Amino acid sequence: MISSSIHIMHADPIVTVGLHAVLAGQPGLRVTSHLHQPEAQRVARVLVTDYDAGVALARQAAATAGPGMPPVAVLVVTQYDKEWEVRLAMEAGVAGYLLQSCGTDELVHAAGQLARGQRYLSESMTRSVADSLTREALTGRETDVLQLLAQGCCNKSIARKLGIGVGTVKTHVKGVMSKLDATARTHAVVVATQRGLIRPGAGSAAAAS
Repeated sequence: MISSSIHIMHADPIVTVGLHAVLAGQPGLRVTSHLHQPEAQRVARVLVTDYDAGVALARQAAATAGPGMPPVAVLVVTQYDKEWEVRLAMEAGVAGYLLQSCGTDELVHAAGQLARGQRYLSESMTRSVADSLTREALTGRETDVLQLLAQGCCNKSIARKLGIGVGTVKTHVKGVMSKLDATARTHAVVVATQRGLIRPGAGSAAAAS
């Protein structure tokens, strides 16, 4: 049996050790880690990473893949479970997405799927993404307005920060509340935070300008 190379380069050393302990004993998998063999990344078929590194590596792999050569498959193992975070990772080219709370059997199955050139998304994340696709997405400007609402800004303040009219702000707020099925501005912020559409305490780029 030809072994598939899997390289673990998770930002958390303890998680890396745990992942290696589970995967190294599996038949058909040749497992290395960045802790001891960083050079093995160059020949790995699958990279097992944390969220931030996974998104960056997936984008890089897609951009540098040669003709007829599939990019290295990236498996993200993370605590991030918001639909926005999952969709961003998948759109970046991440091939597999697991929560750190997953069982060892699911980890082995996911790694095997990616090693065979397939994709894997945990069941709970599949439901999350599927649900999100049934909802109307917020526009970029609506997201800016929503982020400023989360910071406690009034309509006049939002208009000043974004360089738009108060009437336009009201229109965007109405659109946000309709798309999120919210009954009040504070309700919209709560729903958006729960879905991962905004990050608590984080300002938008537009707000910072």
